[in-house]
Amino acid sequence: MKFQRRGPSGHEIPAVLVDGVAYDLTSVTDDIDGAFLAGDGPGRAQAALDAGSLPALADQDARLGAPLAQPTKIVCIGLNYRDHADETGAPYPPEPVVFMKDPSTLGGASDTVPIPRGSEKTDWEVELGIVIGRTARYLDSVEEAREHIAGYVLSHDVSERRFQLELGGTWDKGKSSEGFNPLGPWVATADEFDDPQNLGLRLWVNGELRQDGSTANQIFGVEHVVWYLSQFMVLRPGDIINTGTPAGVAMGMEGQPYLRVGDVVELEIDGLGRARQEFVSHE
Repeated sequence: MKFQRRGPSGHEIPAVLVDGVAYDLTSVTDDIDGAFLAGDGPGRAQAALDAGSLPALADQDARLGAPLAQPTKIVCIGLNYRDHADETGAPYPPEPVVFMKDPSTLGGASDTVPIPRGSEKTDWEVELGIVIGRTARYLDSVEEAREHIAGYVLSHDVSERRFQLELGGTWDKGKSSEGFNPLGPWVATADEFDDPQNLGLRLWVNGELRQDGSTANQIFGVEHVVWYLSQFMVLRPGDIINTGTPAGVAMGMEGQPYLRVGDVVELEIDGLGRARQEFVSHE
C-alpha cells in the first residue's frame, strides 16, 4: 500500500493511493504516523478500501506533504555506497557511520528548499528511507530486523558540506537546516518490494542526470542497518532511517557544482515515485 499526506502545510489529510487515486483516510486515522503504523493502520486501511467506505479526496492535485508525520528521530547512515565512498576518497567503513538529522527538516516532495544563510556548498543526495513500524531495541539478529520495517520512502538528504565537514564537531549541523529532508511522494509498505537491495536510485539537477545507482551497491543493507542501530538506540514506530547515497554528489564531482538559488532537483527510486524541489533563497 502507498500512503500520503495531502494539503496545506500543517493541515495535511491522511490518504491511501490506489491506481493513482488518493482516498481520504480520516475515518481510519488522524494521521500517517508511528501510532498508525504500530496499530495495524495498513490493515485497517485495506479493510476500509475493501468495504468501499473511503471517499476519494476532493482535490486530487492538493499539495503533497511529507507522507509521514513528524517522527521522533531521523537517523542517517553515511558512506554506505561503495561508489560514493570511492568518489569522496574515503575508505569503506568497517561499521555503519551514524549521524542524526533534525526531524523538523521534513518537507513535501514538491516543496521548495531554502539554501541556508552562509551556505557555500549545498549538496544533493537521493536516499532510500526505511520507515520503522515496530519498536526495535537490541535485536538479536539481522533477520529479525525485517519484522520491524513498516516500509520505505524516497528521501532527499540535502547537505551543506562546509557546515558538515569544515566547521568542526559533528556532521549534524550540515544536515539539519530548514527544509533539508524532502520526503515522498508516498510511503510504501514493505510488502510492495521483493528485494529492497535491488532498487534503482536516480537524481537530476536542472535536467542533467547526476546520480544513477542501485541499493545493491550498499555496504550495509537495510536489515543490517536496523539491527545495528537497535544496539545503540531504541527505534520507534514512525522513525526514519536514511540509508546513504550513491555516487554523483556535487562534493565528488569535478568543479563541485553545488546548488544555487533557482536550481531544480528531481529524484526517484523504483517503486517509490518521483519528487521535484526548487532551491530558493532563505528569507
